[in-house]
Amino acid sequence: MKILCFRRAVAGLFAIALMATQALAQDATDFETKAEQALMVEASTGTILLSKGQAQTIPPASLAKLMTMEVVFDALTKGEISLDTEYTVSEHAWRTGGAPSRTSTMFAAIKSSIRVDDLIRGVIIQMANDGCIILAEGMEGSEEAFAARMNLRATEIGMKDSHFANPTGLPDPQNKTTLADMVTLARHLHTAYPQYYSLYATPDFEWNNIFQRNRNRLLYTDLGVDGLATGYADESGFAIVVSAERNGVRLFLGLSGLKNDRERNEEAIRVLQWGQTNFERKSVFKKGEVIGQASVYGSAEGHVDLLTVAPVEVYVPVLDPNPLSGRIVYHWPLRPPVRSGQEIAQLRVFSGDRLLREVPLETASAVGVGTLRQRAMDAIIEMLFFWL
Repeated sequence: MKILCFRRAVAGLFAIALMATQALAQDATDFETKAEQALMVEASTGTILLSKGQAQTIPPASLAKLMTMEVVFDALTKGEISLDTEYTVSEHAWRTGGAPSRTSTMFAAIKSSIRVDDLIRGVIIQMANDGCIILAEGMEGSEEAFAARMNLRATEIGMKDSHFANPTGLPDPQNKTTLADMVTLARHLHTAYPQYYSLYATPDFEWNNIFQRNRNRLLYTDLGVDGLATGYADESGFAIVVSAERNGVRLFLGLSGLKNDRERNEEAIRVLQWGQTNFERKSVFKKGEVIGQASVYGSAEGHVDLLTVAPVEVYVPVLDPNPLSGRIVYHWPLRPPVRSGQEIAQLRVFSGDRLLREVPLETASAVGVGTLRQRAMDAIIEMLFFWL
């Protein structure tokens, strides 16, 4: 293991010599997308298959409705509301998101009462702005209060760079997100709420005698698409977040920065087809396998073995000239005492320079405080590393 010192942070490097299998397939390393921002992740391993500007801030537009549904699903799961709970359509909801708004709507009638079950279907299938506002006002009293809950939940599920000012995604300078956060949210919706997730594949919904088809046209392809949402913003163009499962492999895809609805659909299909035909699963480490060590300064042992908490697998291109490699990363200096089973490091797996995934590593044993002489010697080594 090699130690690199960047002022006060030091990372350990651990090389893995694993060569990718060669086969007749498209060279995945040459693939390009028309989207300005893109992120595709294989679900079971968390492997990043495609990454382009995924951390760049964009307006969420109607993709914000995915976060709105997360809050509603969370409330349903906790028993705060039920599918039979009814909320009244306010004039604000009707004017801002209903028929007069000329935006995506379920055409909810003003002052009528609508069940949560129907509002959810309106939001998911018809991307209904009025449905979002009715839910927000019914659950929290106002859009602003509901948005505060959206932001709290976003933080709790690991969305690092998002902020929501309203439940609809209608233009507001405080609305922001990234494709990295949107794909995180999509994966969370799929795993946390299987009882509601299937609604994203519902082909149509009729409300107030108005029949509308699901706005996600990719549902009607043979790619196994079963969600999630589309969006458009003047600043960033057309966007989509997609989930698809075929032959036992589930992919989550986010695209943004496309010119029009047609290009969005065509590019999403092209990227999904590429992801579904040009990759294979590879096992890197077994669960509990020791893959390296971390230095423990001032300890009796001097280091601690690091092992995997779960099998480490990646989804890699069938034809890829780059060998797999790995880096063990932890905060330095690591000081005793260290507990057995303590998560102190991460393994980052790369294909060439491309990061595929990050997995936690834990200590194989406990490490105690060393003798005075050992602590003194390590302190000298630490000081030398710092100045170097």
